[in-house]
Amino acid sequence: MTRWFEDITLDEAFPLGSHTFTEDEIVRFAAQYDPQYFHLRGTGAEHSHFGGVIASGWHTVVVGHRKMVDALAVEEQRLRGLGQEPGVSGPGAAVNRMDFKAPVRPGDTVTYTLVVSAKRPSNSLPGWGILTNQITALNQRGESVYHAELIGFSKLRDFKMPLRQRILEALTSIPGFRKLLTRWS
Repeated sequence: MTRWFEDITLDEAFPLGSHTFTEDEIVRFAAQYDPQYFHLRGTGAEHSHFGGVIASGWHTVVVGHRKMVDALAVEEQRLRGLGQEPGVSGPGAAVNRMDFKAPVRPGDTVTYTLVVSAKRPSNSLPGWGILTNQITALNQRGESVYHAELIGFSKLRDFKMPLRQRILEALTSIPGFRKLLTRWS
């Protein structure tokens, strides 16, 4: 999230954008990354089970991830345009849940949304907060096709490292000091 941890509002819907999946794109992605028969063109009884070609769930995920990265870059530019310093987002830490609710078919337009459903300061990484993010994807009929709960980091704007920790960090950066500490322990 390109907002500081302190500025993130829980349960605020953050639109990420939409994407229309084409059959050629679905088949191209599947051929390279997920070549299962129901993602590839074909004929026969196996395709009738799924009503034709369907997109790989991973294809649905990576398109949504790209939409998220692009939307966050636009949000960063928006904040800079308002004269504000954007927050610093960190890496993803976990995927708690990932559900593929309905198949994505050629011609489907999928709209992605991000919602931060929980946040707390990190216990192990000073100066950072932990976000629980919900990503939902709906097709043009309003049907859920994908949902994920992801954990990520966001920098705290107002964090001041405690003096004890700053001293320890400074001391451990001195060559040979860390070795000396391990001898005493």
